[in-house]
Amino acid sequence: MVDLGGSLAVASMGLYATGVSTDLNVTYLSGGGKVGDKISATAVCDKMGKTLAYTSVTFRNAKGELAARGSHTKYVTQAWKAQETPFTAPEGAEIEEEK
Repeated sequence: MVDLGGSLAVASMGLYATGVSTDLNVTYLSGGGKVGDKISATAVCDKMGKTLAYTSVTFRNAKGELAARGSHTKYVTQAWKAQETPFTAPEGAEIEEEK
């Protein structure tokens, strides 16, 4: 989940290619709950550079307690280069126009 959350945080900064993971860490602080309980996650891109992007993800249990936190570093040099080529949607994809 830290991998996915970190990648989505990088994508939220405008990169449709999100690079390659160089470091990933998870620290479990308390129980997440029982099977079937919901956990909420918040992913943030803390810093975006030309070479690396640094993200953090926090996970809270149903009581709102911090259950885990993670950090994810991504190598984004190639992702920046991919931005130079316009994104082409797959054939048959339905794209909603911005309003």
